[in-house]
Amino acid sequence: MKYFSKHSGWVAAFMLIAFNLHAQDEQVLPSESKYKDPSTKVWFNTYGNIRISKRLFWDAQTHFRFEETEDTPFIGQIGQIYNRHAIGYIYSKKVNFSLGGVLRVNFNTDEDSDDRPVVPEFRIWHQYQFAMPLYNSMIYHRLRIEHRWTQDFAENSEYIFRNRWRYMFRAKIPLNNYKLEPKTLYVSPEAELIMQSGKAVVASPLEDLRLTTTLGYILTPRLTIAGGLMYSQGQTLDNGGIYKQSWTMRFHVYFSPDIRKVKNKLPEIHFDD
Repeated sequence: MKYFSKHSGWVAAFMLIAFNLHAQDEQVLPSESKYKDPSTKVWFNTYGNIRISKRLFWDAQTHFRFEETEDTPFIGQIGQIYNRHAIGYIYSKKVNFSLGGVLRVNFNTDEDSDDRPVVPEFRIWHQYQFAMPLYNSMIYHRLRIEHRWTQDFAENSEYIFRNRWRYMFRAKIPLNNYKLEPKTLYVSPEAELIMQSGKAVVASPLEDLRLTTTLGYILTPRLTIAGGLMYSQGQTLDNGGIYKQSWTMRFHVYFSPDIRKVKNKLPEIHFDD
């Protein structure tokens, strides 16, 4: 006890220094939430549901995402290119599941940066989608879980692993018809909450909240075009007290070819009826 009392001042000083050094490595949250100025973006997306058997389909998605620059708002320069693919299983007309992978190519949009111009990002994703009719409209619930490996643009930076937990609610409401069929114009309000977890996520679990309104037109049973505006906000990974915002114009093409043989497309004939 005498030895400890004699050296207690040194012990306290050492503990205080260690605490300060540790605190410097942690996020220093602001006293109030801070919001960055909104950025502007344009996304061009294709969504393919390619039927390959009675129960299976190929979910093929390609996205081209542009971000603003100082001289050009909205369409400034390419920010990301997505290649998202999966094999889906049709449980019923209203329920389907998917499992696949993503290769996302990230472009360095910082004009003053000397780091690498391009880095890849890898994901594994699985999705559970449920649809239900409501009067003449359709309501969709989508659960998507992504396992994500990201890397900074700095040379030799290590990959960071995170999980993303996504829930989307979407409606499709016909405007000039009583049901969703060819030659129908529809409006589609949508809300998606994206949460994240992982060792790198200290105080920023809310990655994104997306609110979108889209107008679409069904050209044929297998081809639809749509476009809309999305507002999003979410916490930055580096500091959970700082929020990013964006306004995004989104343009979509939905196609659903059927590559099965003709005899498999036709309904079964019941000889015993």
